[in-house]
Amino acid sequence: MTFTTRPEITGTFGVATSTHWIASAVGMRMLEHGGNAFDAAVAMGFTLHVVEPHLNGPLGDMPALIWPTDADRPVMICGQGPAPAGATIAHYRGEGLTLIPGSGLLATVIPGAFDAWMLMLRDHGTMALRDVLEPAIHYARHGHPLLPRVVNTIAGLADFFRDEWPTSFATWMPGGAVPEAGALFRNPALADTWDRLLAEAEAAPTRTAQIDAACKAFSQGFIAEAIDDYLRDACVMDAAGGRRKGVLTGQDMAGWQAGYEPPVPTDYHGWTVWKGGPWTQGPSLLQSLRVLSGLDVGAMDLNGAAFVHTVTEVMKLSFADREAYYGDPLHSEIPMETLLSDSYAAARRAQLSDHASTEQRPGQIAGLEALAQAAVTRAATDFGTGPGPGAGEPTMAHLTERRGDTVHIDVIDRWGNAVSATPSGGWLQSSPVIPGLGMPLNSRAQMFWLDEGLPTSLAPGRRPRTTLSPSMALGPDGTRMAFGTPGGDQQDQWQLIFLLRLIHGGLNLQEAIDAPLFNTAHLQASFYPRGTRPGHLMVEPNFGTSVIDDLRRRGHALEVAEPWTVGRLTAAARTPDGLLRAAATPRLMQAYAVGR
Repeated sequence: MTFTTRPEITGTFGVATSTHWIASAVGMRMLEHGGNAFDAAVAMGFTLHVVEPHLNGPLGDMPALIWPTDADRPVMICGQGPAPAGATIAHYRGEGLTLIPGSGLLATVIPGAFDAWMLMLRDHGTMALRDVLEPAIHYARHGHPLLPRVVNTIAGLADFFRDEWPTSFATWMPGGAVPEAGALFRNPALADTWDRLLAEAEAAPTRTAQIDAACKAFSQGFIAEAIDDYLRDACVMDAAGGRRKGVLTGQDMAGWQAGYEPPVPTDYHGWTVWKGGPWTQGPSLLQSLRVLSGLDVGAMDLNGAAFVHTVTEVMKLSFADREAYYGDPLHSEIPMETLLSDSYAAARRAQLSDHASTEQRPGQIAGLEALAQAAVTRAATDFGTGPGPGAGEPTMAHLTERRGDTVHIDVIDRWGNAVSATPSGGWLQSSPVIPGLGMPLNSRAQMFWLDEGLPTSLAPGRRPRTTLSPSMALGPDGTRMAFGTPGGDQQDQWQLIFLLRLIHGGLNLQEAIDAPLFNTAHLQASFYPRGTRPGHLMVEPNFGTSVIDDLRRRGHALEVAEPWTVGRLTAAARTPDGLLRAAATPRLMQAYAVGR
């Protein structure tokens, strides 16, 4: 039996796994009190806003795959808000920008997470709004032990908060000092916000009417009014080094709602894998599977240099296509059928070699050659950086903690209902706290380009091409699996590696998560300042010296990470006989799986 850092959780009643142990425990509490996976996920999501405020918030974004037990396939809940009406390329260019800043008020899109959680709760959950909000209110009101990474994030921005974002200074540095790691930290303004929301919602007569009333209070009532009032006059420093006003209005919020859409599937070695549409980066994982399906991955050492090299080179091709062709399919024609076709995968497979590529190589699609060329040109452009804070969304301890990240949730209940959700945005370092609300806005607009004619060009009503990418899969024996990870551009790299090891290595969930990980920053970064690192490959040192030396000989620009610092995967699965399994990464010592 392979040693793992912790057991794979097994049981029949329910499993909940997330990037913070408190959220996982909250999810299990909902299941113990008779709730289903959807109730548990909502309660976990709002708890994560409180305990991981550097990684997500109520004014952020939230795509989720949900799989009701009686459905034959999952469905996507789109909690990705689009660009506001005033978010035009002309306006941003007029502000002296060539890139959308990674922080500040122009970086925001319409907040999407709250409405998406409410949609899940109303249509699929069973519990009252108060039941799922009470844990978050408790930890915001009475305190939770503050993570060292939150403290480090606040400490790195202490002077900036004091000088430029006074509402954030008051929220994150109560008493004027950086809080202590492990000490109880409170956000009473956030608790007050949810208490007021509940008071207004519970005036409605039924559970459904109360959830609808909460949505109205958020998008048209006191929360939207507070955001509108603040943004009317606020002019704050951003990551590009200038003080600028935002364009989001209460009217923008009132005009948008979360919704459902079908995910995109592909088949691989008897498995069916579902990802979000091309407004996410999810199809890049599916493209990688299509290319790999023509190679004998199962014959490779899954911790060997050939595996690492091959998977890395395939991911470079898939992410080049992501940059060239992905975007909001409601606003652009996305050639998804071509990108996932056998013939296209074969053509991309022929581009692989034994040497690491340092080129950006989007595939050539008839009629769309200009998009491919534009992606190559952007990747070769040095955009520079501004002196301001809050750029980026990498994830691990070896990267600057001033940058934002994401969280992830997987839940399966005793009936077989399943959720995979990747909430993000609204980080404490992304934007000033809205006065009286205890929460900052998101910075997802930084994923747009300020160039015309692209699927990812900034335009009112268009969704940014997000990195957020939950996953679900169906095994050949009928096993249903929910899995995912934070990690910006790395999300569909780490998930691909996990899935390949699970399918080809016969590993259990925890073994597949514990195995050494790698990722590349060769691709065009999705976050300000949008750089590339041609040929880059980061590996964990437990691959061993011989594998690392072999990868160098193959031409990779190798970066060896600190031990146990790459990837934040969690996963849950249910076999047809009702046996539940769950696992969580030991990396960063935060994530936990629970169940019985």
